[in-house]
Amino acid sequence: MSALSPRIVVVGSVNADLVVRVARRPAPGETVMGDSIEILPGGKGANQALAAAVVASRYDEDLPVAMVGAVGDDPNSTIALRELAGAGVDVSAVCRLPGVSTGVASITVGRDGDNSIVVVPGANGLVDASFVRRHAHLISGAQVVVAQMEVPMDAVETAARLASGRFILNLAPVRPAPAWLFRRADPLVVNEHEAAAALSILGREQRDGSSVAGRPGQIAEADPEARCAISLVEMGVPSVVVTLGARGCLVARDGDQPVRIPALTVPVVDTTGAGDAFVGALAARLAQGDSLTDACVLATRVSAYSVQHEGTQPSYPRPGDVLPVPLSPWRPIPPS
Repeated sequence: MSALSPRIVVVGSVNADLVVRVARRPAPGETVMGDSIEILPGGKGANQALAAAVVASRYDEDLPVAMVGAVGDDPNSTIALRELAGAGVDVSAVCRLPGVSTGVASITVGRDGDNSIVVVPGANGLVDASFVRRHAHLISGAQVVVAQMEVPMDAVETAARLASGRFILNLAPVRPAPAWLFRRADPLVVNEHEAAAALSILGREQRDGSSVAGRPGQIAEADPEARCAISLVEMGVPSVVVTLGARGCLVARDGDQPVRIPALTVPVVDTTGAGDAFVGALAARLAQGDSLTDACVLATRVSAYSVQHEGTQPSYPRPGDVLPVPLSPWRPIPPS
């Protein structure tokens, strides 16, 4: 663990993942036989902290990462923290709460690599505003602060207010949030559904009750994600990254033409945690000084690596692992 003050602080969830692998995921009311079951470390916050740490270590960078969160006093707490401690993430601000269970995510993964997830918050539900304020010195001193939505909303808001550096908000899982929180994010990282939800929240805030529809005539109607991202920027979000799975991602910033970064074609084994791999890698490269677009290119490669391997945190690339290489460059989205 580095003795230096952390340059990246992640405020969020720490879970144990109960992973069941099946030939196909069951339909409602259906029972299927499973192939295997295992318990692995997870939680969106912990996943992103680990991804940031391993990406930094790939480039021999002294980029200390700290995690702010909570686990219970059950055996799952040891599993939940195993990979973080092994990667050198500072877990001194991860509290073990007596009489509480560690958060658990029940994940069913089909042989096509897709998944269904149910999260029981456990100790994560006690990470509130007062909890976060106890670690204000870590958060306010960080170059990059990352938050997601698997802890109470007042914790996320407090982290955003305490952050003096760059604040990255991953609106996942999507939940109602105050409009100012989106405007504090640089970037706001969302998938297409979360982007639409954020736009709806910001739209409702408009004085006339209507939402902005993007620059008319600037972006083709056939590119709804780009229009949505531009609308979010026009409504005050400094930058937006829309992750699109097998279609790559889209980057929009105030004053710039949005760009689309293509996905990498790789064999998919397990998509669990790929979005967190993206966010953690993005945070690491932004902390190192990359542009948002360049950071997203590297994050896309890290995410593509992760889907080729089983599990969440164990699937993230360590030093020496070879990342897939893009076959085509990112490109600006042309006006219609």
